[in-house]
Amino acid sequence: MKKIFYILIIAFATVQCTKENTAPTGNQPVNALNILSAGKSAHDLLSTETYTTVSIEIQYMPDMQLLPGSVNNLLNFLKTYLDKPGGITITQKEVPSFAADTVSLRQVADFETANRSLYTKDNVIAVYIVVSDASNSSSLVLGTSYLNTSMVLYEKSIRAHSGGFAEATREKVESGVMEHEFGHLMGLVNNGTPMVTPHEDPEHEHHCTNTNCLMYYEIETSGLTRRANNTIPSFDANCTNDLRSNGGK
Repeated sequence: MKKIFYILIIAFATVQCTKENTAPTGNQPVNALNILSAGKSAHDLLSTETYTTVSIEIQYMPDMQLLPGSVNNLLNFLKTYLDKPGGITITQKEVPSFAADTVSLRQVADFETANRSLYTKDNVIAVYIVVSDASNSSSLVLGTSYLNTSMVLYEKSIRAHSGGFAEATREKVESGVMEHEFGHLMGLVNNGTPMVTPHEDPEHEHHCTNTNCLMYYEIETSGLTRRANNTIPSFDANCTNDLRSNGGK
């Protein structure tokens, strides 16, 4: 995956899904089901075949808590696409600061290893989201899905690129970042969820050719792109068909 994000009359800035080696280091116990590459658990997230419940753990650093509306938007988004009769739960907890201006994905993955508490087990698949108070080396990167059930949001950068003149509201930016990155965890585009009809952008790997789709590359990589309204883009018909064919609703 590559980057992530989007913007409208508002401006959504960029987000990269950087391709680094993010396998955790250190001595903390790690659940092997949660340290695969992004997209590898797409079918497990979408379908009822193995897991009937999703448990999302959001850990936020001091003063970095997401807006309630953003969390609610994420929950409604997931209920639309994930076939989970056991339900989808979201828990939130404050965690220590990175105490740094910038962090690498290697550092993010190691932080997860030290702090994550919910792992995939029995009939529950777990997803981890860390809301960072440190930025990526590029301040335009707003978030990244770096493992099969893991993503980081660079909240300081999100706030820096939202809420201003001709910029998206903070809620729309937080929501857009999380939903685009979840699209990558769901295997879009052509990264764990096979395409029913070819629609992967040949110039932007794992992104959709449709400029109005949530998975279009500019929604995560184009800096301060503007759109005509203040709504979060949704998956287009091709992306939706892909998800359904891989076990989603």
